[in-house]
Amino acid sequence: MKIDILSLFPEMFGGTLSSSIIGKAIEKNILDVSLTNFRDFTTDRQNHVDDYPYGGGAGMLLQAQPIYDALADVSEKRGSLGRVILLDPAGRKFDQKAAEELAKEPQLTFICGHYEGYDERIKQLVTDEFSIGDFVLTGGELGAMVMIDATVRLLPEVLGNSASAPGDSFSSGLLEYPQYTRPADFRGLKVPDVLLSGNHQKIAEWRQKEALYKTYQRRPDLLEERQLSEKEKHWLSLFKQKRS
Repeated sequence: MKIDILSLFPEMFGGTLSSSIIGKAIEKNILDVSLTNFRDFTTDRQNHVDDYPYGGGAGMLLQAQPIYDALADVSEKRGSLGRVILLDPAGRKFDQKAAEELAKEPQLTFICGHYEGYDERIKQLVTDEFSIGDFVLTGGELGAMVMIDATVRLLPEVLGNSASAPGDSFSSGLLEYPQYTRPADFRGLKVPDVLLSGNHQKIAEWRQKEALYKTYQRRPDLLEERQLSEKEKHWLSLFKQKRS
């Protein structure tokens, strides 16, 4: 996968791109990341990339010209832009489903904004607008980092265990089941017997039930969109009886 990032502060991505899973993906040539400071493409003598909004109002807006020219440069060097993603509070909410969708793409280009917003004409070049939540950050860099991390870890061969990603919270529509490691008895807190039984069928059933229970307790809204099996419906009725 190729990822291009347009940012006024490309140095913010240094640690993210050199560490952990993303760093390993780059080392393995699974991921190719390029950073572009679109301030380098301004035609303003003072290197300004922002200006006052027409009609008045608070704050400054990013101008269209530097971003247009930066994208043209990236397209020329890379041969294409792929999906062009604008980080914007008004965008589609980014979630696990969106990460899975983006992980199938060969190329992504992120535009990280700053200041009060964008000249609307920038959006003529955008294929997707995303937001990571109902709050406002000082810039799009942190949002881009979150999206890149969530997406890259889903690429084949990035995670050491190919079963890790499908078992994550939200991938199945449920929160992840509780997990334990050695020792089996830590200060009187014991690992559930079923996990020590060696019976893989019972373990799988326990995990499914616990994932459903955790979701019911903490994120019941997720169950509204899930097609429950008959077994899950039975378990859910037991949870509700227990609560009442």
